[in-house]
Amino acid sequence: MATQQPSSALRAPASSRPYPMANPGYGKRSAPDQQPRCSADFMLLPLRERHIAGFIDRLPDGAAMDVKGLAKQLPLYGQQAVGSALKALSVAGYLRRVRCLVTGEGGQVRWVFRTFWSRTARVNEWWGNLVGAARRQPTAVEPVVVQPVAPVVPQQRTPEPAPPVPEGDSPAYAALARLGRVDARLALSAADCAVLEPLAAEWFTRGVDADYLVQALVAGLPAGVDSPVGLVRRRLTDKIPPKVSAVPLPPAPGTPVRRVMMECTKCGVPGRAEALPDGLCRACRVPGREAQEAAVELPAERDVRTYVAELRDLLKAP
Repeated sequence: MATQQPSSALRAPASSRPYPMANPGYGKRSAPDQQPRCSADFMLLPLRERHIAGFIDRLPDGAAMDVKGLAKQLPLYGQQAVGSALKALSVAGYLRRVRCLVTGEGGQVRWVFRTFWSRTARVNEWWGNLVGAARRQPTAVEPVVVQPVAPVVPQQRTPEPAPPVPEGDSPAYAALARLGRVDARLALSAADCAVLEPLAAEWFTRGVDADYLVQALVAGLPAGVDSPVGLVRRRLTDKIPPKVSAVPLPPAPGTPVRRVMMECTKCGVPGRAEALPDGLCRACRVPGREAQEAAVELPAERDVRTYVAELRDLLKAP
């Protein structure tokens, strides 16, 4: 008798009432170009983060994403555990907190807070492009289309340093030469790298680096590659990222003004995307801060004694 393999992601618990929704314009927002759901989703994450990620992934857009609300729906974890899990998911590239300053009809100005969620882990550059696209659009947050990259987990956030570029070789040529070392199915000859170098160089003119290019080319390879040079040529053409204008376009007269910035997943401090790598500010990236915060939250010894004394009095009561 065949045994059904359990899914790595936690299914949303059955409930007689729908999940609490945020105010209009707030809450969860799904990122574009996510891969279809499968049993391997979030498999590389720790158990707690995997369960919470599976729960969030099945929430509808507009659902409340505050720590307190999530903890009420996840009986296995308290608010501190949920907050730590959201921080880990931000580091892994699955979510970012964003705030938008919106000026609507009648000149009313208000901040709108959203949590962008991606089932496919993204790198910092991808999230920066998403926030940049939202900043340039005056009426609605329509994310920029960027091809997915390989999932990144907290333990693997620091990539291995790229080998030095030999003197005379361009960054595009060096990135193509690295492909065979990352995945043998894309091993290219020196002649192949020279032919494909102009196509790869165009990627660098659009603001990406060698690591981004390599990850985009090796992600989701088929089981067998008959022609590495043909496949790489096709991907260099089809998956090239969009051009990002250096000068933002001014809004049309009478259009509502929108200001968009990222905020730290842990403490909520706002900032530019490049100042919040992994969605965290500098203070929240310091190792050991959570342990320090937990130690501060522990009750004092006299508070414990008072609490025990009150319990004893209750037991003595008739």
